Amino acid sequence: MRRFLLVASLAALVSAASAQPDSRSVFGTRTPLLAAGADAIRAGRYDDGIRLTIQGLESEPVSPRLKAAALANLCAAHAAKGEADVAIDFCDESVELDPRNWRAYSNRSYAYWQKGMYAEATADIDVAASLAPGAPQIREIRGLINEKTLLPRVTMENRQ
Repeated sequence: MRRFLLVASLAALVSAASAQPDSRSVFGTRTPLLAAGADAIRAGRYDDGIRLTIQGLESEPVSPRLKAAALANLCAAHAAKGEADVAIDFCDESVELDPRNWRAYSNRSYAYWQKGMYAEATADIDVAASLAPGAPQIREIRGLINEKTLLPRVTMENRQ
C-alpha cells in the first residue's frame, strides 16, 4: 500500500514547485533526460529514473526551479526504494533551491516516516500542506504518520 501511495504521488512530481497541486510543468525538448527520468519514476522503474535524472542534471540546461523539481523526483525515487537517508539528502537540496517546493517537503516527510522520525515527518507535511492544501499526497502521508503516532482512545461508561 505504501508503494502505491508513493507511486500515485509521483504522478505530480514533475512540477517545478508550483503552489497549485495540479499545476504541472512539462520537462520538454530542452530536457529530454529529465522528462524520461520522471516518466521512469512514475512507472516504478526507480533505478532507470534515478540514472536518467542524474544524467539530465549533469548535461541539460536547467533553471533552479527545474533543478529543485528534479531533485524532489530523486528524493521520491530513493524513498520508494526504501533509501530514506539518500532521499532526505536530495529533498534537503531541493528545499534549499526552492523553499516553496511542496513536493520536496512531502517526499521528505515520507522519508522521515520511513525512519520513524515522526516529529520531523509531521513538521514537513505541515509545511507541504501550507503550500498545497488540496494535494491528496499530503492527506495520505499525514494518515501514515497518524497511524504511528496517534494513540487509540476508548471511552468507557460506568453504569452502576
